[in-house]
Amino acid sequence: MFKVKLGKQKMKNATKQKNSSLKKVSAVTTLAIATVLAVGFAVVPRVTADTYDEQIKALQQENSTKLDAVSQLQSQASSYQDAINKLQGQINELQGQINANVAKQTEIQNSITANQAELDKQRGILGENIRVMYVEGQITTIEMLATSKNLSEFVDKEEYRNTVKNKIQATLQRINDLQNQLKEQKAQVDKLLIDQKNQQADLDKSRSQQASMLAYNTAQQNDFNSQINANQGKITNLRHQQAIENAKLGGVAGGRACDSGNGDTYPAKWCTAPLDSMLDNWGMYNRECVSYTAWKVYESGRYMPYWGGVGNANQWDDNARAAGIPVDTTPRDGDVAIKNSGTYGHALYVEHAYGDGSILVSDYNQQYDGVYRRYTISRAKVVDNNLQFIHF
Repeated sequence: MFKVKLGKQKMKNATKQKNSSLKKVSAVTTLAIATVLAVGFAVVPRVTADTYDEQIKALQQENSTKLDAVSQLQSQASSYQDAINKLQGQINELQGQINANVAKQTEIQNSITANQAELDKQRGILGENIRVMYVEGQITTIEMLATSKNLSEFVDKEEYRNTVKNKIQATLQRINDLQNQLKEQKAQVDKLLIDQKNQQADLDKSRSQQASMLAYNTAQQNDFNSQINANQGKITNLRHQQAIENAKLGGVAGGRACDSGNGDTYPAKWCTAPLDSMLDNWGMYNRECVSYTAWKVYESGRYMPYWGGVGNANQWDDNARAAGIPVDTTPRDGDVAIKNSGTYGHALYVEHAYGDGSILVSDYNQQYDGVYRRYTISRAKVVDNNLQFIHF
């Protein structure tokens, strides 16, 4: 544990003494860092590997958290929408019942009105008959018998009068009974309509509440997505700064994946696949600088530790020290050179170390393009970039 801390301190001291180029950060870099600082990062006097690493990890963690929140919100939104659809279905079904009952209510009311007219008519007929019978009732039986042609006519008159009276009374009773039934049915329909409309109002209120929650949920999703997009823009900007840092080594122009004619021995199964689409044997994404250098160490017959999950290039020199693998600033053939500055740092394979201190290197993904490059780094750039060499 002491050795790891001591190694880090040496690296930082060497950075302060030799890496003067980091003081000349471009205006774009300054603006990008200022943007990140606005969301809560501490102000630092210059760009360092730790600064980039902390910022990029914080943004990635923040995006991961927000993506989880968006996923949960989407699940809730689906539940809200299902509830809204079910409530709307119930409301529509209830509206159909209400419409049917309104039609029934109208039909009953029309029947009541028609029966009332018939009842008034029959009451008029009964009244007229009662008046006639009353007048006739003033005539004595002797007088009625005297005015009748015979006994049979007298009996017929009496029976007719009673029959008419009974028939009218029966009609009135039937109409009254029907009218009472219709009024009772109408009262039931009226009450049912009131209950249904109240139920519909409750359902509509619930639907409105669900719709409000869905709208709020959607607003939250949009807000999280906006924040995620903003953070992704910051991450892209930080990666651009890493590319600028890597460009200080040289060898930016050209480059292609699976460049076997230029000494690229990286396996085809990894170099032909899209960048970061699979993991290699050491838990690192394909066509990244660390995956390529891990392969080169393994290909040479030496032991390459499994550093998946702690595989950023600017972690490799510390990983090596912790594992007891020698690390210093003197290059040798077959070393892995580590550039610590930038978001992730950069790893290069030393093909040959020259006597003048310059080195011939090969790498992948120097410019975040997932391609192979082979170039020479001068001794001055080796020193200025404070390259650390791992002697596997």
